[in-house]
Amino acid sequence: MNHTNDVPTSEDTLNEQSTAEDQTDANESQDNEESVANEPEVVQSELELAQKLADENYQRYLRVQADFDNFRRRSRQEKEEFAKYASSKLIEQLLPILDNFERAIVTGKETTDTESILKGIDMVFRLLGQVLEQEGLKPIEAVGQPFNPEYHQAIMTVESAEHEEGIVLEEIQKGYNLKDKILRPSLVKVSS
Repeated sequence: MNHTNDVPTSEDTLNEQSTAEDQTDANESQDNEESVANEPEVVQSELELAQKLADENYQRYLRVQADFDNFRRRSRQEKEEFAKYASSKLIEQLLPILDNFERAIVTGKETTDTESILKGIDMVFRLLGQVLEQEGLKPIEAVGQPFNPEYHQAIMTVESAEHEEGIVLEEIQKGYNLKDKILRPSLVKVSS
């Protein structure tokens, strides 16, 4: 400021602004120097944090991979065990039928009464049919039905005046469905 006059001049204002700017520049310069001086420390701490996070993610990945490998091994073992013992229920149901056949053979050797042996064999046959039906086995209806190559296998054609062409006249061997799948087609004679 000009001391002769206590009124500030524009030169005084410019000097004050210049001094303030110099002070600001000095402060900024000092901040920049501190920032540059601290920058390696900041970068190092960020790098350490990123490395720690990467290590945690890698360990998590290893655990998930191990869990998945264990799951796959367990699933394979369960599948093998299921396949190995899948028929155990059916075999359990067939054991009484096997016992009855053994009894029929013993009885057949001891007696000459063929009627009672046939009656026993018929009972065993019906029991076997019931067990297989419970498991989903069903005979394919053939005689009198139109020939269907999905269900019937024609082994012979026979001329027939009574039936139109393509009708199953006789079943040589029974066909079976297991649930929704054709297990064995019927062997049939078809009208021509």
